[in-house]
Amino acid sequence: MKKDRYIYPALFHYATDGISVSFPDLPGCITCGDDPEEAFRMAREAMALHLYGMEQDNEDIPQPSAPTTLKAEQAEVVTLIEVWMPPFRDEMENRAVKKTLTIPKWLDDLAQQNKVNFSHVLQDALKKHLGISNKNA
Repeated sequence: MKKDRYIYPALFHYATDGISVSFPDLPGCITCGDDPEEAFRMAREAMALHLYGMEQDNEDIPQPSAPTTLKAEQAEVVTLIEVWMPPFRDEMENRAVKKTLTIPKWLDDLAQQNKVNFSHVLQDALKKHLGISNKNA
């Protein structure tokens, strides 16, 4: 089930070359950082991206393990990571995506002479064609 807030335990493994982070409940969700601050920031970003992908694929989101049930190895620390998904979802849904298109050379030449912003024109044309005035319509 899609939720606004997720909290999962993460294993922070400290090594001489940095900190690696994994999430026992989210296989494949792994990141790292050079220092604790960067590792924490990267852990939040990796977890949000992983959960967003699961939501988009309609996968079941697992329940988080209780931190007390996880056994940290030497040089590891169990840390809770929290993500608030609404702003992350908005960012992902409004990110720019690159599209390739083909137009006649004469039209490209004329548009460039007139300093046409192709992205803006295409967005406006798509909205008009789809009968919408903004993304939420």
